[in-house]
Amino acid sequence: MEDGVILREWFGRVDSEKTGSITATQLKSAFAIGNLDFPLSVVQQMIRMYDFDRNGTMSFEEFLALNKFLIKQAFSDLERNRGFLATDDVYEALNKIGFSLDTPAFYAACESFDQKKNGRLQLDDFISL
Repeated sequence: MEDGVILREWFGRVDSEKTGSITATQLKSAFAIGNLDFPLSVVQQMIRMYDFDRNGTMSFEEFLALNKFLIKQAFSDLERNRGFLATDDVYEALNKIGFSLDTPAFYAACESFDQKKNGRLQLDDFISL
């Protein structure tokens, strides 16, 4: 319940126009405040994935679904308080959320999205992947 209150407050601050929904630009700016630097195209894709009413913006309920995916289901369970996922963790996380890549494609994708080139994907790297 506490997480929901915090997320509601956060969403309210991001929704600067108080429309009840946020745009990709607003979401990108909010991510940047948390040191998550995504290209606008990735943020737009996130919104498309969770824009259940297909209006081009993200309501609070849609944001909750995105947050659950990003934090709970995919990353947090495997990062073990390290702040990153190792390659094996990334493979497990992708399988957990329903993606299956052959070995060459998986390693090529990891290499492509590993911004620091250290074999560790931070949250923003993982989400971009």
